[in-house]
Amino acid sequence: MSSVRIVTDSACDLEEALTEQWGITVVPLIITFDDAPLVDREDLTPEDFYARMAAAEKLPTTAAPSPGRFEEVFRSLAAEGAGGIVCVNLSYELSATGPAAAAAAEAVADTVEVRCVDSRSLTSGLGSIVLEAASAAADGASLDEVEALCADMAERTRMFGAIDTMENLRKGGRVGGAKAMLGSMLSIKPIVDVSSGRVEEAARTRTRRRSFAWLRDRILADEPVTHLCVGHGAAEDLDDFLALLGASVDLERVRSGWIGPVIGTHAGQGVIGVTYVVAGRG
Repeated sequence: MSSVRIVTDSACDLEEALTEQWGITVVPLIITFDDAPLVDREDLTPEDFYARMAAAEKLPTTAAPSPGRFEEVFRSLAAEGAGGIVCVNLSYELSATGPAAAAAAEAVADTVEVRCVDSRSLTSGLGSIVLEAASAAADGASLDEVEALCADMAERTRMFGAIDTMENLRKGGRVGGAKAMLGSMLSIKPIVDVSSGRVEEAARTRTRRRSFAWLRDRILADEPVTHLCVGHGAAEDLDDFLALLGASVDLERVRSGWIGPVIGTHAGQGVIGVTYVVAGRG
């Protein structure tokens, strides 16, 4: 077994059972409601978060972990015998989390080697990369091999989200290339593309049903794909999307779960996202 350990952040949206099974250390971001900071996953579950956000007059904010928090984790893993650490974080373009991890990696360089990887992704896209990294490490992969695997998957990971409301993205300032959508009429159901690590406009649909069909068609156009995941932010019509997808795709292949507070703060209630990995060039 390799002595390489895997670290990520709470934007991975991996269930605790999975992170425990694979020995993955998750460093939490902070979600603040009305000046009250809450530690993601510790003080706040996704269910609690969406209920709070629905009732809040002011949108919550997110904050990256400090470099010191990552340094604490890296030193602890080194003390437990880690021969090297690969730290995979949410898109560096959207959060200071990755740079905080990189600063901590420099601080512990005389104790343990830490390789930091920009997943260029979010939520289950990040989570899929992290799971593969942990699996490779468990199979005895070296630090170089795990880092290369993560970088390769980051290049091939696609992420699309059907947004039910643009209000959160607008207020949170995370619109990126999707700015033009803000002036759209309220009836537009936008789809964002985060495959590059930035929030870009992918499509504008007139109805929620059409946005679901767009997501399904995009998956089918990119087949064969692996690591297919569906995430949601308290979306009441999740089953409608899964039923639509299930007519074309074997749902046994699909990992589904919550889009947690980190991404939900910006994507808003009702978001449904798909992530998957496209085939490499043969």
